[in-house]
Amino acid sequence: MALSPLSRRRRLLAVPAGVALTVSLGLMPGATTALAKGKPAAEEGPTLSYVLNTDASKKAVKKAKKAVKKAGGTVVTAYEEIGVVVAHSGDPDFGDEMRAKRGIDSAGATRTAPLTPAATTDVGEPEYVKPPKDGFRAAGADGATNEPLESLQWPLPQIRADEAHRISEGSRDVTVAVIDTGVDDTHPDLAPNFSAAQSANCVGGVADTSAGAWRPYVDGSYHGTHVAGIVAAPRNGIGVAGAAPGVQVSSIKVSEPGTSLFYTEAVVCAFMFAAETGVEITNNSYYIDPWLFACRDDEDQGALVEAVTRAMTYSTRQGVAHVTSSGNSNMDLAADELTDTSSPNDTTPVERTVDPSVCPDMPTQLPGVTSVASTGSHGVKSYFSNHGLGEIDIAAPGGDARYQIPDAPAKNGGVLSTMPDGEYAFLQGTSMAGPYVAGVAALIKSEDPRVTPQELAWRLKAQAVSTPCPEGEFDPSGDGRWAATCTGTQHINSFYGYGIVDALAAVK
Repeated sequence: MALSPLSRRRRLLAVPAGVALTVSLGLMPGATTALAKGKPAAEEGPTLSYVLNTDASKKAVKKAKKAVKKAGGTVVTAYEEIGVVVAHSGDPDFGDEMRAKRGIDSAGATRTAPLTPAATTDVGEPEYVKPPKDGFRAAGADGATNEPLESLQWPLPQIRADEAHRISEGSRDVTVAVIDTGVDDTHPDLAPNFSAAQSANCVGGVADTSAGAWRPYVDGSYHGTHVAGIVAAPRNGIGVAGAAPGVQVSSIKVSEPGTSLFYTEAVVCAFMFAAETGVEITNNSYYIDPWLFACRDDEDQGALVEAVTRAMTYSTRQGVAHVTSSGNSNMDLAADELTDTSSPNDTTPVERTVDPSVCPDMPTQLPGVTSVASTGSHGVKSYFSNHGLGEIDIAAPGGDARYQIPDAPAKNGGVLSTMPDGEYAFLQGTSMAGPYVAGVAALIKSEDPRVTPQELAWRLKAQAVSTPCPEGEFDPSGDGRWAATCTGTQHINSFYGYGIVDALAAVK
């Protein structure tokens, strides 16, 4: 779902060039390097990863695996529960051959070439903050004890989380899985609430649960650690407070080493692993490479949409709720047509016109998720946030360091949270808005453990603070660069969905 890892999500910055695809595949957990006996792999073309969709049965999956091996491919993993097989092949005709097999509903390559950009949803470089050396806890205006850096956390009062925590900080029986670039669970402001038993590295499509596999790579992948602190940094007298400081957080790493790329097979693995390990909520602040919009009417892209949808639907039925970030391109996701100039981002992108109802932005436009837009410190849509009537479910603070600067002492329009190696920094983006909603969802789940994912999504919307459209045309820059039109009513509109998330209502 980082910007210097961050970036091209909705035209962000690029990261340093990453490793070659063949090297990346060699590092994938559980991948088999030798091809099975059968049709020899073609000499031409790179080894690519594919997803095959068939019937959700042992017999159908077994047949699909046999077809892969006969075609000279390698089976990486298979999910009988949803009828999805992940395979590798260097044969450029492999996808066509699989689609021609009886019993294969769809098949498609999850990538087209080595990639270098990242796919998270934050904007700009982090601005680091040093916590007080003595770790003091300041007293709030009402005498309540605050975390050392809480005075810089303007999002907490915006969603009334500071008030909510006096009633409930959430239950340790609830876990939010951060599907992302990995989480540094050694951070002193994350370690107390970290669930190692529900953490893994899903890169390549197979869950690696060995100790520390879920941590970020040493290439500067800080995104997941920042997201985790927004969700559940504890009130422990160190640094900051999360939206739900009493719940647990886990890490399911899905980003490629050196590139921070999010591929279909890793995301499918993450949703399945979350279901298997009893995770209640997932946070998804990314989109799935290499397509900003994956079109159902394309043979390859359609197979990716199908595989991810199956995994999400299965995990939802197992009790997992999914929160997604809507993206940072200031796009109207409800438009009849949108221009995509960044796909595929692994070769030379070709400008194309897409219908988002046919070509969804995954995972935020898939059914059953809670899609989150971003607000700044003034409670207005962030200049970069995507929007769309019927596409945005709810809004939350994600920052706007350009046009919405909070009063002192914060003075920074970004969102402050944890970073690897015990650090703290401000970042902005819908990546930061999503985890506030995931945290509030965890508070609701803590109060009512029986609530289903569907009920949880509706409670978030029902409890949100209705936020009307801004008066006049939204154009914070004054030059039309970030202009957007808000449509709908005071209670449901294209900028804020059902309104801004409310943590206090969640615990009451």
